[in-house]
Amino acid sequence: LFRAHLLLFLKRKNVAGGGSRSNPQMFFPAGGGGLGCVFRCSSHRCCECLRCCGRRDPRPRTVWLGHPEKRDQRYPRNVINNQKYNFFTFLPGVLFNQFKYFFNLYFLLLACSQFVVEMRLGALYTYWVPLGFVLAVTVIREAAEEIRCYVRDKEVNSQIYSKLTARGRLCGSSTARACCLVNQRVPADMIFLRTSEKNGSCFLRTDQLDGETDWKLRLPVTCTQRLPTASDLLQIRSYVYAEEPNIDIHNFVGTFTREDSDPSVNESLSIENTLWASTVIASGTVVGVVLYTGRELRSVMNTSNPRSKIGLFDLEVNCLTKILFGALVVVSLVMVALQHFAGRWYLQIIRFLLLFSNIIPISLRVNLDMGKIVYSWVIRRDSKIPGTVVRSSTIPEQLGRISYLLTDKTGTLTQNEMVFKRLHLGTVAYGLDSMDEVQSHIFSIYTQQSQDPPAVKGLTLATKVRKTMSSRVHEAVKAIALCHNVTPVYESNGVTDQAEAERHYEDSCRVYQASSPDEVALVQWTESVGLTLVGRDQSSMQLRTPGGHILNFTILQIFPFTYESKRMGIIVRDESTGEITFYMKGADVVMAGIVQYNDWLEEECGNMAREGLRVLVVAKKSLTEEQYQDFEARYVQAKLSVHDRSLKVATVIESLEMEMELLCLTGVEDQLQADVRPTLETLRNAGIKILDLKKGKNKRLSIQIQAVKVDKMFCLWLFCLKYKSEQNIELCCKYKSREGCDGGNDVSMIQEADCGVGVEGKEGKQASLAADFSITQFKHLGRLLMVHGRNSYKRSAALSQFVIHRSLCISTMQAVFSSVFYFASVPLYQGFLIIGYSTIYTMFPVFSLVLDKDVKSEVAMLYPELYKDLLKGRPLSYKTFLIWVLISIYQGKKSAKQLD
Repeated sequence: LFRAHLLLFLKRKNVAGGGSRSNPQMFFPAGGGGLGCVFRCSSHRCCECLRCCGRRDPRPRTVWLGHPEKRDQRYPRNVINNQKYNFFTFLPGVLFNQFKYFFNLYFLLLACSQFVVEMRLGALYTYWVPLGFVLAVTVIREAAEEIRCYVRDKEVNSQIYSKLTARGRLCGSSTARACCLVNQRVPADMIFLRTSEKNGSCFLRTDQLDGETDWKLRLPVTCTQRLPTASDLLQIRSYVYAEEPNIDIHNFVGTFTREDSDPSVNESLSIENTLWASTVIASGTVVGVVLYTGRELRSVMNTSNPRSKIGLFDLEVNCLTKILFGALVVVSLVMVALQHFAGRWYLQIIRFLLLFSNIIPISLRVNLDMGKIVYSWVIRRDSKIPGTVVRSSTIPEQLGRISYLLTDKTGTLTQNEMVFKRLHLGTVAYGLDSMDEVQSHIFSIYTQQSQDPPAVKGLTLATKVRKTMSSRVHEAVKAIALCHNVTPVYESNGVTDQAEAERHYEDSCRVYQASSPDEVALVQWTESVGLTLVGRDQSSMQLRTPGGHILNFTILQIFPFTYESKRMGIIVRDESTGEITFYMKGADVVMAGIVQYNDWLEEECGNMAREGLRVLVVAKKSLTEEQYQDFEARYVQAKLSVHDRSLKVATVIESLEMEMELLCLTGVEDQLQADVRPTLETLRNAGIKILDLKKGKNKRLSIQIQAVKVDKMFCLWLFCLKYKSEQNIELCCKYKSREGCDGGNDVSMIQEADCGVGVEGKEGKQASLAADFSITQFKHLGRLLMVHGRNSYKRSAALSQFVIHRSLCISTMQAVFSSVFYFASVPLYQGFLIIGYSTIYTMFPVFSLVLDKDVKSEVAMLYPELYKDLLKGRPLSYKTFLIWVLISIYQGKKSAKQLD
């Protein structure tokens, strides 16, 4: 550690260039030795040095390959730590979290006061044993959760991967360093250098990172993929320049430079060349160089530190204990005042405070904590909501106080199973019942082409005369079949092996893989109407016509979909005709300004959206060879930029996105889960306001969240909101993120929410694992809130007030007793009797309230209006509390008279 700190003050020459005294620079090696970082800091600038020694600001970095002299630099340790405490902070942290609340702090001061002889009213055990029991239960519960978390983290950190060296060896994920041969899980954020796949690409499963189960296509660096063997990576001299660590999992800016070639090779790096940690290699093996580790991982930076959640009910109980303490002080002062403040009256005040301390019952916390355990057990054992998991047993009452429900649609309300429903050409629309007409149009086009002379093939559709309906349908279907990132994968089916199936394009062995289920649905539809995607690699694509003829296309450029652009495009060259065509599809809000003027786009998009369809606008533009060559030169130059690359690339692409020909609209439906509509209706009748985060247009919400439009999210969020005024609602969770975060990127929002419910779907489980409650289907949410949430809140409200009532009766009897004996500070009962009365003697009758039911579960589901009363907090309010106090005083006085 001392040596690492010394490295921070070393002055080194700027190897990568661009460094200065005021701009520290980091260099990371690759290959054999230890990794690290070396800062150039001026010794007279204390603030810079202190920043280096602590959590430094993220900076761009250079990662070296084939430079042994630069291997003395260090990465952050590559470990995952989801624990709230460590060995040294566990006990202080748990005790601090307990005593920061007035309830526990009061009993601590009460117990400590008994060490003073003048204040002692009984044996020490009568005060310390109850407090110790409460703290022991809390410490044991926290320790069990920390141990489970430690075991899970250790399992992840101990996973084995291969490190590429001259000899080759295996090591754990927590010791991830440089070039790694990855077979399954990616241990760190890496740049993709090489793959064993023949097509020069690999697929990545990112469900534990972004919540999407569809495979992502990743491409290696071109010059490293061309090397004969993987071991040649250790012989070249090159480096990767990467941007600073950040939370954006959908974008990356960097360059790869090989120095030992003549001339030197310089390639731009983007998100397609990255392998983020927590993703899984789905096909083949890959070799990559580590960029970021430990706390600089994208997945780690998108996850906030876990926190202990305190429900609104517990805060209300804490407020009531403060009121009781005020009453305690008032009663003590009255007793001393009636003595005319004679003698050492200040000691008498303290003795009366201790004597009437039962006004605040220590058994209240024990009963409520044990009740929470029972509620959690009942939820897990409910056979009508199987698979429900309770991960936060401290806030079951929060389920009975939900006022606003913030949710996404895809994967939460739907099954994430896309079905193509409609093709709209402006003047005519084709639905499921008329797809045979589309198929006949495609068949007639290719039948006509097969009869035309070779000289005019391909020119039939390129003529500028009025197009027939068949040609319009064909152009639309062809654009849908080409404009995507779908890759057909062939697998062995027991009869045909993989190589033979790929060679003959066997339909029974073909599986489509893509980053979006929408695109898979579109390609499957084009196959059903006769135009089938049968092959694809980095540079080409093959389509099969209804007659079995193979159409070959060269992929010139691909512009992937991003949440900012809301569109994707591709430039292809038809090998048979040499025509270059730019195809694009995207959301209507952005495509409306790109396509040529028309009078039907906005209206039809609105109509299809109202039917619940996911609408895409498809367009095309023909390019000459000169136009494309000019665009390519500008595009390559923009991609090599390190600063403002996204802006420069977007500017170049936008130069093509003008006056494009509108081809069609596509409508895809994501089928709803079972009983979604009845569940939503039940929640509305219960007084719960439902907001769709995907729309984010409710003006009454003051929500400090930038992630307003959330796509591909599988996790449901339930937030408790605090009213500030009629027109302004403050969200308890104040979380800032980028637009379009989802999946594992939702963990921070789940952890910051007052109450998070995760719906496990097809898009991963990471955010669901971080939720307080997990359910398997959205329809289970109704029973979770209407039955279990309602029962938990009402039972705890009744239990807390009855425990207070029980203690107030004893305190009232003590007050009458002291008054009779000239306001003497003498206890009515011995200490062990009071403890027994508060715990053992009356435990089971009082605790039976946690099993109390005012209505059957069927009635609670049938009349969700019963839940609406809970939103006003009527079961536990100042009014009900005052009623219980008056009853306690009355019964205490009656009991005191009976003793007389």
